[in-house]
Amino acid sequence: MSKTDTDLQSDVKAELAWDPSVQAQDVTVTVKEGIVTLTGSVFTFAEKLSAEAAVRRVTGVRGIAEELSVNLLGVHQRNDGDIASAIATGLDWNTRVPKGSVTALVEDGAVVLGGTVEWNCERVAAYQAVHHILGVKSISNQILVKFRPADATDIKNKIAAALKRLVRQDSAGIQVRADHGRVVLDGTVHSWTEHDEATRSAWSAPGVTDVENDLVVVY
Repeated sequence: MSKTDTDLQSDVKAELAWDPSVQAQDVTVTVKEGIVTLTGSVFTFAEKLSAEAAVRRVTGVRGIAEELSVNLLGVHQRNDGDIASAIATGLDWNTRVPKGSVTALVEDGAVVLGGTVEWNCERVAAYQAVHHILGVKSISNQILVKFRPADATDIKNKIAAALKRLVRQDSAGIQVRADHGRVVLDGTVHSWTEHDEATRSAWSAPGVTDVENDLVVVY
C-alpha cells in the first residue's frame, strides 16, 4: 500500500530527527504527490547534504526539491582566504584527487571547483574533500571529465552488464543511450538506492564524460 502525503511527511520528519548529523529544528517539510520539499536553514553545507540524504532513504519519496539555505554560526564562519587555503590542503592531501588537476574559486563562502580529471570518481572525490570544510556555503562542481574516444555500443553494453550485476530489481526496465561520451538513462527503478547506483555504474564506463539520469522511482 502506497503512503499518503501526510504519512510521507511524517516519515521524512522522523528520519531527519533520527539522523544525528542533521539539526532539523529550522527545516520545514512539505509533500505533494510524493515530491518532498525541504525549506528553511541548516548550520553547515555538510548538514544540508545530510538532510537530503536522509530524505532519499525514506521509502515512498518520488522526488526531492531541496531549497535549504546555509546559515553559518559564528564558530563555523571563515573568510574566503582561509576557506581557499583549507580547500587547497584538503585536495593536496586526498589520494583520490590527482595533484594539480583541480582549482577552487571562493567568493563569500560559495566554492566553484574547476579543472579536468580522467575519471568521475576523481571529480566526486574532489567534491567530497571540500563539502565538510568550515565556512563553505555552497559548491558548484564544474570539474570536467576528459573525453576518451570509445565505441558507443561498447559503452552501452558495459553499462547494461554492470546494471544487471548491481541493480536488485529487474534491470530490463532501464534503457541506456550513449553518444560521444554522453550517457542517458531512461526507464524506472524501485528505489533511490537503485537510481543512484545506476548513475555510479554509468560513470564507471571508460569514455563517459557526462551522465543524464532520467530514471523514475516507482514503488
